[in-house]
Amino acid sequence: MQLHQARRANLSNKKKFRVGRGPGSGVGKTAGRGIKGATSRSGYAMKVTYEGGQMPIFRRLPKRGFKNGKFRETFSVVNVGELSSFKAGSKVGPDELRDAGVLRGPTRWPVKILGEGEIKVALTVSADAFSASAIDKIQKAGGKAEWIGGAPKKPAPDFKKIEAEKKKAAKAKAPAAAEKGEKPAEGAAPAAGAEAPKAAAKPAAKPAPKPPEK
Repeated sequence: MQLHQARRANLSNKKKFRVGRGPGSGVGKTAGRGIKGATSRSGYAMKVTYEGGQMPIFRRLPKRGFKNGKFRETFSVVNVGELSSFKAGSKVGPDELRDAGVLRGPTRWPVKILGEGEIKVALTVSADAFSASAIDKIQKAGGKAEWIGGAPKKPAPDFKKIEAEKKKAAKAKAPAAAEKGEKPAEGAAPAAGAEAPKAAAKPAAKPAPKPPEK
């Protein structure tokens, strides 16, 4: 087949079926939409949950509340009191804890060390998370806490809160400075009840000169 032998398909330029063109066309007046109702209006779209007017299935089925389980992070928990069975100076991680039978739960769960109990041996403990009391007890025993994947990032400083605290401290310091006779710092708000410094008295205006006598 050559390019000059290509022909358009028979139905490729089929004309659009025109409705509402008088009773003689067979689809005049209501143009196939029926009489009144939502389906006769322009812009109507049937809802996915619509079931012909009967109660939709999402309303027929009972509700049993909401569970947030799939979004919750679950830890395998180990207390520092359970680490005393390890030799001093050894490195303890999830594998060592599981081999010793201390760690329970699925392997996919992250490991968290809690501060219940006492630890008297210096250990380098590796885990996904630590409580503040657990870190304190491990370090007091001469050990070290290491986060798997790096230590958590510190939250960004709240500069608005820091500025508000500075202003509050300056206001509290102003009355004490006024009692001692100290000059308040520049930009500091005046103390409550303190009198504002009086403006310097302006020199009296000179009288206008008299006109010369004739």
